[in-house]
Amino acid sequence: MKETAQSLIGPFKEVVTMEGLPLEGPLKDQSVPIVKEGGILLENGIILEVGPFEDLKKKVNGSISHLPFPAIAVPGFIDCHTHLCFAGSRVSDYAKRVSSMSYLEIAKAGGGILDTVKKTRAASKEELIVSLNKRLEEVISQGITSLEIKSGYGLTLNDEIKQLEAIKEASLKSPLTIISTCLAAHICPPEFSSSKAYLDFLMKKVLPLVKEKNLAKRVDIFVENGAFEVEESIFYLNFAKTLGFEVVVHADQFHPGGSNVAKITKAISADHLEASSEKDLLELKEAGVIPVALPGASIGLGMAFTKGRKILDLGMPLVIASDWNPGSAPMGNLLAEAAIFGAFEKLTISETLAAITSRASHALSLKDCGILKTGYKADFTIFETSDYRDIFYYQGSLKPSATYIKGTQVFSKDKF
Repeated sequence: MKETAQSLIGPFKEVVTMEGLPLEGPLKDQSVPIVKEGGILLENGIILEVGPFEDLKKKVNGSISHLPFPAIAVPGFIDCHTHLCFAGSRVSDYAKRVSSMSYLEIAKAGGGILDTVKKTRAASKEELIVSLNKRLEEVISQGITSLEIKSGYGLTLNDEIKQLEAIKEASLKSPLTIISTCLAAHICPPEFSSSKAYLDFLMKKVLPLVKEKNLAKRVDIFVENGAFEVEESIFYLNFAKTLGFEVVVHADQFHPGGSNVAKITKAISADHLEASSEKDLLELKEAGVIPVALPGASIGLGMAFTKGRKILDLGMPLVIASDWNPGSAPMGNLLAEAAIFGAFEKLTISETLAAITSRASHALSLKDCGILKTGYKADFTIFETSDYRDIFYYQGSLKPSATYIKGTQVFSKDKF
């Protein structure tokens, strides 16, 4: 049998492994597992061991990469909620919002999601792939190694399939771990007389074809005034589950109700939750639904944040995602959003880091990333600093020096 080459990277001032931390509830910074003057030993893209660099040097059967500057390593970031496949811009919506129009008012006036739908329908699959690839390059440079991408800007059979095929084809050429979600139930398009008629169409035509082509394993729905109501959303998601899809929910962004859908359908996650009450959150906890905060949308819309501190204090597993989309969350910077959210919600640094690494992996049902430990994928991000807390202290202005996915360096600054 051919012997495989090992590789050792280090020494790091700190390797923040996130190993052994609980999935739920508050975290203290003192509990974060850190290996000082550590190294990461890997083979075939998998971590063999994390430990003191000098000890690992005696074990390695292969190359040793010495870092040229003081640095720390953390698990690669995981963004579990994005809308990265789209065409066009919604800068006109933003200008209206900062001039005091609400998100729902803009949508009623012809802007909002349907504006992006028009532009995405007009784009070819090849054009969508080109623009998506550029965003994926940006994602990697931000230290993200796994992410989710939704459809939802097609809203016809052909255009939803076009979006999902663009995501699949781009993912085949990207080192990122990419999870596709069918969000055809984003909003009712003008071709249909009612949301019920549209959901019937999705259940009869779209979801079966998505399943047949294996374009997504997850189904999402936007439960909100002007989108889809509670009862029809429950029926739709339960149907999706009969086809074998996992389900997630856009819940309680502007009004309550969506969290009830997530509870009843036992969704993997309920995302947004800005309008959730403590009762709503406790019901999600009882149902085992993961709460996902999307601070990018709060920043983009000038709205209150999800109650992150409350979620943790209730003993729940807070996750943070970017919601990168052309309308409500155009920033597309997970680290900056998480840091700002942490400052406003009084999250410890360890709680914020867990929300985009070890805890975020569960929102995508990923079992081999988010933690730096033996047997997990060698997905990690390197920052030029001696203290991992600087990542959040600088609120996104401290950029990664390198990103590794499955042990391969997929991004680096010039001097690395």
